[in-house]
Amino acid sequence: MYLPPRHAEIVQMAKDAGRVLVDDLATHFGVTPQTIRKDLNDLCDQRMLTRIHGGALFPSGIENMEYEARRKIAADEKQAIGRAAARLIPDNASLFVNIGTTTEAVSDALLDHDGLMVITNNINVANKMRIFPSFEVVIAGGVVRGSDGGIVGEAAVDFIRQFKVDYAVIGASAIDHDGALLDFDFREVKVAQAIIANARHVILVADSTKFERTAPVRIGHLSQVDTFITDICNVAAVRTICGTSEVQLIETSPA
Repeated sequence: MYLPPRHAEIVQMAKDAGRVLVDDLATHFGVTPQTIRKDLNDLCDQRMLTRIHGGALFPSGIENMEYEARRKIAADEKQAIGRAAARLIPDNASLFVNIGTTTEAVSDALLDHDGLMVITNNINVANKMRIFPSFEVVIAGGVVRGSDGGIVGEAAVDFIRQFKVDYAVIGASAIDHDGALLDFDFREVKVAQAIIANARHVILVADSTKFERTAPVRIGHLSQVDTFITDICNVAAVRTICGTSEVQLIETSPA
């Protein structure tokens, strides 16, 4: 499909960074925000991008975007979510931390804790936390996914099932408006399900862009978690699920 040069560049920027914002694009191209909004609407009509408030996302359906691009999406929001999650976890606790850029933000915020036992299938988390002598870091065995350092597969599931921990910190690639928690890799989902089943308190961490995305594999349902931390929950149906299922909803940047 032929795209005008500005449209093609916008799509490439979205692919590289995961999302684009109207104000940033207007500055970059030296045009008005109204012009950029029209560009984004045109690209979304062609299903090249997915519209969100203030910008657009590179669409996802059956394939996740590159890990480094995912790191850049809502980076400040993820750090705030990480700090909020860390405040819920006391010293001397045991916890699971699974794969994801937001769960990694939680691990960053936990580095000032003491006496943690951290069980993870995320090589990035293990490598970051292993140098702290007060932490005991236990890493799952299994297939290492080259794209992001996640450890997946049946061996990882069997490993996780050996434990019963105080807290689990989990992420999701997408959250459907009916409360379904979704991901892309069925092998990763099996590990996440084992983590949920073997923790006393499950903390879901996900920024609000996850409400705009979709993925094909079901992890579980929002009602299965104890605490949901996001930057802002602007989906009324999700708020209702949290209320009826007694899920604590924490927003780090409420409207």
